Amino acid sequence: MLSKSAARTFFVAGTGVCAAAFLGLTFDTLAKVPERSKAAQMTESVRRGHDLWTDNNCMGCHTLLGEGAYYAPELTQVVNRRGAAWIKTFLKDPEAMFPGKRKMVRYDFTDRDRDDLVAFFSWVGEIDTNGFPPTPVYRMTGGPAVGAAPMKGTPPPTFEQVCVACHALGGKGGAVGPALDGVASRYTTEKLHTWLADPQAVKPGTAMPNLGLSEADRGALVDFLMLQK
Repeated sequence: MLSKSAARTFFVAGTGVCAAAFLGLTFDTLAKVPERSKAAQMTESVRRGHDLWTDNNCMGCHTLLGEGAYYAPELTQVVNRRGAAWIKTFLKDPEAMFPGKRKMVRYDFTDRDRDDLVAFFSWVGEIDTNGFPPTPVYRMTGGPAVGAAPMKGTPPPTFEQVCVACHALGGKGGAVGPALDGVASRYTTEKLHTWLADPQAVKPGTAMPNLGLSEADRGALVDFLMLQK
């Protein structure tokens, strides 16, 4: 057994060692926070996006970095999972992207608001979280469906980030809208341009939203789709 003085010495020394370890680990953690949190990338746009996130109580439905509600999808890696173009289009009119299914409120964000939210989500997605959440499963996965022709050409970013959420091609993609296999045999270049410029003008009441594509993006998309014969 230890004497009283030995026990006292052991207690004091042990407490000192534990306190030193705690302080050392705390200092090490705080020193790494700026790098791991990507503090240097926290622009004014990121800050405005954060304010929009908090002011609109987005955590009432979504989780971010594991914090929030579980009614709607986790958004820590949403930019890697969906892409900036898809997010901006979705935020214009959430239900238009998933007719009759999506329950998200339409907030009528301005173009700047949507840019700021994407900047905020991009910053969050770059934070070093030791692997949380796991690497997202991207949209274009799995093998082609039986009887589906393989995709021809290289899809432009707009197709990969937006179109595949609703349409399938070569057996890969969403099932909200019709599959795009053989679309070039059903549409001319002019008709595709007209359709993508304003779907409602061509077919009033259609579930496809006006994506607000630039002329360059629309041209790249039409060129790609015209290869799918």
